[in-house]
Amino acid sequence: MAKILCVLYDDPIDGMPLRYARDDIPKLREYPDGTPLPTPKAIDFTPGQLLGCVSGALGLRDYLEDNGHTFIVTSDKDGPDSVFERELVDADVVISQPFWPAYLTAERIAKAKNLKLALTAGIGSDHVDLQAAIDRGITVAEVTYCNSISVAEHVVMMILSLVRNYLPSHDWARNGGWNIADCVERSYDVEGMHVGTVAAGRIGHAVLRRLKPFDMHLHYFDRHRLPDQDELDLGVTWHDSVVEMISVCDVVTINCPLHPETDNLFDAAMIAKMKRGAYLVNTARGKIVNREAVAAALASGHLAGYAGDVWFPQPAPRDHPWRTMPHEGMTPHISGSSLSAQARYAAGTREILECFFEGRPIRDEYLIVQGGALAGTGAHSYSEGDATKGSEEAEKFKPKLEIPAQ
Repeated sequence: MAKILCVLYDDPIDGMPLRYARDDIPKLREYPDGTPLPTPKAIDFTPGQLLGCVSGALGLRDYLEDNGHTFIVTSDKDGPDSVFERELVDADVVISQPFWPAYLTAERIAKAKNLKLALTAGIGSDHVDLQAAIDRGITVAEVTYCNSISVAEHVVMMILSLVRNYLPSHDWARNGGWNIADCVERSYDVEGMHVGTVAAGRIGHAVLRRLKPFDMHLHYFDRHRLPDQDELDLGVTWHDSVVEMISVCDVVTINCPLHPETDNLFDAAMIAKMKRGAYLVNTARGKIVNREAVAAALASGHLAGYAGDVWFPQPAPRDHPWRTMPHEGMTPHISGSSLSAQARYAAGTREILECFFEGRPIRDEYLIVQGGALAGTGAHSYSEGDATKGSEEAEKFKPKLEIPAQ
């Protein structure tokens, strides 16, 4: 029997919902490219429930405990005395999220003598030191595609919110004002603007498809160029470097994985090459951009706005400059954790566990590392190395943040 250590985010402040806003969620048959949705043998939850928090436990408790496994679920993940640190030493499987990551650094992997599988309940396994996993022969897997469309929808929302100055305008109305001039002094139309995505994989491609009806000029950079027919259908222009693309774009959205080649890609020098008054949207990973450079570009006016759903480290320390910089539209990494997405990544997590325990192959598209090498999606999207350095700063996060008076 195995020990499974699962690190999830905290329950809602007021406790688990007794009733949900909707009675159900749409039933999808497949992903947009025809890839099958997760196919576990069974699930022990109702789609649309809150599953990603401690009490939700990804709907896995009955399945794992009925099969004799030890299942530890916690949100206490940072610091030497955390539950995560104590329980990791003899865990066979670690399940974590990109939203509330338990960083599996080389030092932690070295302590985890029994660790065989690091499983991401979602997309993005950069919180695992992939080089250390390769060296130790640990399998790293994630539920590829489970929330790609969820993130793409969030990107479009953020672009429109920034360009139309939605959040400050909402604040005026919420606070009793009717200050039309203040609302519109930074409001523009996206029609006719040039928008480019750094990477056009499942998320980036979905963003382009959703922006096409807005009559924007579409651009992309990716080391894997789209098929000619896709470029023709979208009317999108490919660029052979990030620098070339960002120099012509009014809006840039980052949709690439974090690995050593993309770490700190948008530093001060790169941001300086963007058009003055451009908008930058990042739902990929916080470490792809330099946090001080972003704050400085907003303060100087070089960037007109920054919207991000990702931070580094996560959770972000209370003094993180992105919490207070001007013209921002930050969210606490929720783009891929809608209740719709949770049903898919919970089911996918169970599918991977079923394969692991029954000795069946894990889907190739779920694999990041296997057999001492990058594999599957990992071989296509990642590079060897470590992107977890600096994650210890997450210890400065205080979970009981003051809640502004409403």
